[in-house]
Amino acid sequence: MKIMVIGSGGREHTLVWKIKKDNPETKLFAVPGNGGIADLAECISGGSGKPEYILDIAIKNKIGLTVVGPEVPLSEGISDVFIQNGLKIFGPVKKAAELEASKSFAKEFMKRHSIPTADFEVVENFDESIRALRKKNFPCVIKYDGLAAGKGVMVAKAFDEGMDFLKKIYTDRIFGNKNNKVVIEDCLEGKEISYLIFTDTIDFIPMVPAKDYKRVFDNDKGPNTGGMGCYSPPSLFNSILEEQIQKKIVIPTLTGLQKEGIDYRGVLYFGLMITQKGPYVLEYNVRFGDPETQVILPRLESNLLEIMEAVIEKSLRKCSIRWSNKKSLCVILASAGYPGKYETGKEIKGIEETKNLDIILFHAGTKKEKGKIITTGGRVLAITATGNTFEEIRDKVYKAADTIEFEGKHYRKDIGLEN
Repeated sequence: MKIMVIGSGGREHTLVWKIKKDNPETKLFAVPGNGGIADLAECISGGSGKPEYILDIAIKNKIGLTVVGPEVPLSEGISDVFIQNGLKIFGPVKKAAELEASKSFAKEFMKRHSIPTADFEVVENFDESIRALRKKNFPCVIKYDGLAAGKGVMVAKAFDEGMDFLKKIYTDRIFGNKNNKVVIEDCLEGKEISYLIFTDTIDFIPMVPAKDYKRVFDNDKGPNTGGMGCYSPPSLFNSILEEQIQKKIVIPTLTGLQKEGIDYRGVLYFGLMITQKGPYVLEYNVRFGDPETQVILPRLESNLLEIMEAVIEKSLRKCSIRWSNKKSLCVILASAGYPGKYETGKEIKGIEETKNLDIILFHAGTKKEKGKIITTGGRVLAITATGNTFEEIRDKVYKAADTIEFEGKHYRKDIGLEN
C-alpha cells in the first residue's frame, strides 16, 4: 500500500520514519516534506496545500492511506473531503477539529461536559476584552481563539502586559481579521504534561505521556513557541494520576463527543496542568504533538499503521499496543530570532558527524539544495535519543547539538533536567 503523510515538520519526519521502520517495503509520499523526509519518501511540493489539491495528489498516485500531521488541513476539512471521495485518511473531520481550531468552542465544550478547566470568559472586541481583563487576578491567560502555531497564548503578569497583547490582536491584527474571539482565563498553577490517545470515539488507547517545553529560553523564559524540547515519561506521572486523567478528562471528553454526535477518529491530545486539585485541561489538540511525537513514537514497539487502520475502521477495541520501557528526550535546534522574525537559507553542517552518536535526527525546517541541507524554518532540527536514564540520553542529545552547526543556531540547555 502507498502511504502519504501531510506536513513538513519534525512531527511529520517522525511519522514517516516510524511507518518506514515498521513497513520497509511501503512506498511513501510526503506533501510537501522536508530535507530529511526526502531520504525516506517522495516529496511533492508546490500547489496551495488545500484539501482539494492534496486529494488530487492522492488520486493521481493511488494512495491507500493518507496521514495528516498538522492542524490546519484538519481545520479546513481535509478528512471530510477524502471520506466523501472514498479515500482512507487518518485524522478527525472538520467538526471534531474545532476542538483545536477554536479555543472558545473547546472551552464551552468542556463547560458543557463538566471537564475540569480554568474559569474563562470569551470576548469579541477590544473594549470587551479590556473589561474582562480588569476583572481578572494576575497572572491571567489570554488566548487567541484561532490557530496560531503555538504562539497565540500569553500569560499576562500585569494589566498593562495583557492590554499590550490585546492591542496586537485587535489593532495590529497579528493573527489576521477573520476571527475576533479571544479567551481570557484564570492562570492555573502546577506542572504541565502532554497526554495523547488514539481514539475512534467509542474506545481509546493511551500513548506514553510526555513533557513539553514551550518557552524559547532556559528556565521557561521568553515567549511561547511551538515547542523547544520534550521528554518522556514525566517524573510526576504515575498510575494514580493516569487513572484520574482518564476518569475526569478522557472519558468525559469522549462521552461528550458521542452525545454531540461528533465522530472523532484520530489522535486526541490533552494539554494538561497537574494542580494540587488534580489534572485540568489547558487545551485540546486534534493531532500528534510537535515535539511530543519525536519522543513518543520512538518508544512505540507496535506497528503504527495497524493502529491507524483500526482507528479508521472503528475497531480499536481489538487493538493492543506495546511500549518500550526506555526513556526518550528531544531537543530542538532553532533559528536565531524564533519565534519572532528569523532568517532562513543557512547551510547546516555536521549532520554526517552525528550518525555515530546513537541519536535520531528529525528534520523540521530544512530542504535539500544542490547537495546541501539548508534552513527553511524557525524550528530547524529535532535531536532525539532513547536510553535507560535521562543522564545518558541528555549526554547523547547535547553532544549532537554541539556537533551540528548553522548560523544563528539556538537551543535550550535545560531539557529534562528536572529528572
